[in-house]
Amino acid sequence: MIAIRTLRSTRSWLGSERPSNGTCGVPHDPSRNPPALAVGRFNNLSDITIDHGYSALCGYTQQDLETVFAPELEGLDVEEIRRWYNGYSWTGESVYNPFDVLLLFQKRQFRPWWFETGTPTFLVDVLTQRGYFTPDLAYRQTSLELLSTFNVEQINSDALLFQTGYLTIHQVEEPLTGYWVYTLGYPNHEVETSLNAALLIGYGVDGQRAFANRLRLLQLLDAGDCAGLHALFDAFFASIPSDWFRNNPIARYEGYYASIFYSYFAALGLDIVLEDASRHGRLDMSVRFRGRVYLFEFKVLELEPDGRALEQIKTRGYADKYRAGGEPIHLIGVEFSRERRAVVGFEVETLD
Repeated sequence: MIAIRTLRSTRSWLGSERPSNGTCGVPHDPSRNPPALAVGRFNNLSDITIDHGYSALCGYTQQDLETVFAPELEGLDVEEIRRWYNGYSWTGESVYNPFDVLLLFQKRQFRPWWFETGTPTFLVDVLTQRGYFTPDLAYRQTSLELLSTFNVEQINSDALLFQTGYLTIHQVEEPLTGYWVYTLGYPNHEVETSLNAALLIGYGVDGQRAFANRLRLLQLLDAGDCAGLHALFDAFFASIPSDWFRNNPIARYEGYYASIFYSYFAALGLDIVLEDASRHGRLDMSVRFRGRVYLFEFKVLELEPDGRALEQIKTRGYADKYRAGGEPIHLIGVEFSRERRAVVGFEVETLD
C-alpha cells in the first residue's frame, strides 16, 4: 500500500534528521499525518495543531481579508465569502481556506474551488464501507487522542474527516480537569454541500440523477408543494439500482435511508437543524426555507408502527416553538421500509 510505504520512508528520513536540541514544533495542515505516528522514533515533538497561539497559521484571518485583500472585495458580499470559505478552527481564531479565497478573487464566482481540485474518493469509500450516518457530520464529539490518531491501516472516521479538512473544531470543553471534549462539524458552506453531494454518489445515487433531484427539491420547497415532495422522496430511492442494494451492506443499516434523505438537503446548504430540541423531546430534522418551516420525523417501518412518525410530531408539540413566527409550518412524517427499499409512508399536516 502506497500510504504505508510513504509512512515508513518518512520515519526513516526524520529518524536521521533529529535536531541538535532534541525538540521540534510541528504544525499541520488538514491533510497531514500526525507527527507522533508519522515519525515513530523521532521524539520530543511539540504538536501545535490544537494550539490557540498557532490557530491562524494555515489560513487567512478575517482581518487579512478586510485589509490585505481590501482592493479585491469590490462587488463581493463579505458575509457570503465568510459563509462559503471561513470556519477552519484549531481552537483559536477561525481562518479562510487560502486556495478558495484566491480563486474567488481571480474568477469572481462562488464555487467549491478547493473541493473541485480533487474528489475525495478514498474518503467516500471509507465512509460508505462503514455505513456512516451522514447526519452525524454536522455534530460529532470526540477526544484529542482520537483526533491525533491516524493509523493508515485502520483509520478512525472522525480523525480522517478532521485531518482531511472536512470537519473542524466548533467547541472545546473540559467537563473534568484534564478531560477534554472536542465538538466537530462542517467548517463552511462549501464543505457541507460538496461533501454531501459526493456522498450521495457513494451511497448509490447516479450523479446526474442526484443533481436533477436536488434541483427539483429546491423548486418544491420554494413552492411549499408537499405532494410533490412525496413523489420526489420516492424517486430518491427508486433511482438506486437493485444490484447496488444487493452488493453494498450499507443498505442494510437502519440509518441508510435517513442518510440519503439528509444528504439531499445538506447538499443544497439549506438551513437545517438536526435533533431539534423542544421541551417534549427532539425532532429528527427541521428546515427553514424562504418563509416556510418543514418539520421532519423519520421512522423505519420494521421498527415502528405505521403512522408513528407524524403522530410523534403532533403529540410532542414539536411545532409549538415555531408558531410565533407566523410562517406556514409543514409537519411531515416519513417512513422507510428496509425490506422494500422504499418510502412506504408519507403523511403531511400544514399549520398556517
